[in-house]
Amino acid sequence: MKTVSSVVENYIQTKPFLLGALSQGIINLTSLSRNMMTELESELGKEVKQGAIVMALKRLSVDLDFRLNHKIIKVFKNLGEITVRSSLCDFTFAVSDTILNKHAEFISEISNHSDIFYTSSRGVSETNIVVSESVSHLVDQIFAEEKLLNKSDNLASITIKLPKENVATPGVYYFIFQRLAWEGIIINEVISTSYEFTILVSEDEVDVAFKVIKDLKSL
Repeated sequence: MKTVSSVVENYIQTKPFLLGALSQGIINLTSLSRNMMTELESELGKEVKQGAIVMALKRLSVDLDFRLNHKIIKVFKNLGEITVRSSLCDFTFAVSDTILNKHAEFISEISNHSDIFYTSSRGVSETNIVVSESVSHLVDQIFAEEKLLNKSDNLASITIKLPKENVATPGVYYFIFQRLAWEGIIINEVISTSYEFTILVSEDEVDVAFKVIKDLKSL
């Protein structure tokens, strides 16, 4: 049987940004309940009092705050070092029968360049390479016969060391992306391992993105 509380919770959970704002207590519950009224009454098939919606929202706010404070926030309190690298170039190529050989050749060429940034990933039909702009000309040369799908310059990376408990805590990446989206940050690439998380953004936006991530430690 549907109740006001269950319908309110379902409504909020389908709207990520509203969910985040509610968990932080930065939203007017009375105004929100008014906006929800028509949809909730349609869902329940009966008239719903605004006060009942407000009470359900208050209870949900407390519950969300508990979940965040005891799980995700613990992860963010234990974030490790945050590293920023600038002057990066991002290449995306179509996967081919020769692409792995090109990767091997490129790695061999840069093996003595200990001070450069390099990372790569491979999807089903695309492969990605992110390198320091100082060696981007090598990518142009070695991968010249490969199908280039996209190339972006003037990028910066922000790498975050994550505590081990992040792999067993739902919502960690969502929370980071949510904060970045609120600030209008465009993420060019995401690269992650079990305990390390890297985003690639425009150099024009890296200062704001760094502050957003650094501020997560003080939640």
